[in-house]
Amino acid sequence: MLYFPIGWMFLLLFWFLLALLMGLIQIGILEYVFESMGVGRRYMVALLLLCLLGSYVNIPLVHLPGKHVRAGEIIDFYGVQYVVPVLVNSEGTTLAVNLGGAVIPFLLSVYLIFKHRLFLESLLAVGLVTVAVHWMARPVPGVGIAVPIFIPPVVTAIVALVLSRSNPAPLAYIAGSLGTLIGADLLNLNQVRDLGAPIASIGGAGKFDGIFLTGVVAVLLAGILGAGRRVAKPG
Repeated sequence: MLYFPIGWMFLLLFWFLLALLMGLIQIGILEYVFESMGVGRRYMVALLLLCLLGSYVNIPLVHLPGKHVRAGEIIDFYGVQYVVPVLVNSEGTTLAVNLGGAVIPFLLSVYLIFKHRLFLESLLAVGLVTVAVHWMARPVPGVGIAVPIFIPPVVTAIVALVLSRSNPAPLAYIAGSLGTLIGADLLNLNQVRDLGAPIASIGGAGKFDGIFLTGVVAVLLAGILGAGRRVAKPG
C-alpha cells in the first residue's frame, strides 16, 4: 500500500527541513549531534531520509469489516492536510503499519535505549508523552487517529530536558516516537473500525508528521547541547 500520508505542501516542507539539517551538519554547526545521539553522521541522515521516504509505504496487518465513508479526499486537521487514499473493490478498513512513521522509529528507539542504557528514563519519558499525546489525540473520519503536529515534539523536548539534562537528544527521540505510537495509535485501536478510513496506519497519517519532527527536534537538541558544552569549556 503506497501513498504519502500528508499533502504535498507539507511533504515539501519536510524535505526542505531535512535539507536544512543536512546543510547545518555539513558546515559543522551541529558537529556534536552524532556524539550525543550515538549514531554516525551518515546513518542518522540516512535514517531521517528513510523515515521520510518510508512514510509512502504501509504494510497491511489485518482487514477490519465496515463501511467506507470517505476515499480519495484531502482532509484538514489543525492546519495539516492528510491524504485519504482510494481502495478499489474493498470494504472496511485495512489496519497497516507505516514503515517511516512506525517501523524505523521503533527500531531506532530500541537501539538508542540500549546504546545509552536509558531504561528507567525511557520508561518514565515514554509514559509522560503517551499520556499527553493520548489526551490530545482525536478521531478524524476518513483518516484515523490524528494528533496536532507540534504536540509530540514540544512535549518530548520538555520531558527530555527535565529527565536528562546531560544528554536529552536520544531520550527525546525515544519518548516522542514511542509515546506517539502508543498514545495515539495503540490506545485508540478500538476506535479505528468506526472511522470509515480505507487505511488506518500505525505511525501513518495524523502521526507521521509529529514523529518525523520529533526526530528533527532530537537532532537539534543534540546540536544545541554540544554548542553549550563548547561555550562552557574554559579558555
